[in-house]
Amino acid sequence: MADASVLRDLWNHHAWADAEHWCAFAAFPVALEDSALLNRLHHVHLTQSAWVWAIGDRRDEFVFSNTTDFVPVLTLRDFAIRNHAALAALSAADEPALDRIIGIPWFPDPPLRLSVREGLTQVALHSHHHRGQNATRFREFGGVPPGTDLITWIWKGRPAPRWMT
Repeated sequence: MADASVLRDLWNHHAWADAEHWCAFAAFPVALEDSALLNRLHHVHLTQSAWVWAIGDRRDEFVFSNTTDFVPVLTLRDFAIRNHAALAALSAADEPALDRIIGIPWFPDPPLRLSVREGLTQVALHSHHHRGQNATRFREFGGVPPGTDLITWIWKGRPAPRWMT
């Protein structure tokens, strides 16, 4: 397994890339009227919140939201910001906390047990996959998706997420 500094770069890139996409969508709001793009954005951020819950204390039951819960649509961006803040706190944990084993209830048979480190890595990679899909869809509407490759983030000096333009 990669060392924590490499994985933290992956997690920090993940937040920056999501923010870059939200800035592009906010600047070209016709794209956010598309149900496919909006549903996928909701899926990404709902999944992020599920991992925050799964890694966290689980005191409360996980609450599933719907795309229609986010009106106006930019409240979904606010949901993303909150999720990323929680993920940043979780990813800042020390090595023993990152190596803690958790059970993932949505994989019951056979039961899935993995480390917090692996779960946080899954969050970043899952979001990366869907950002690519959304970038393609965004381009179909005439928008220009931002360059959000890891190498671009490194080249730009590893900037923090900028959620609003």
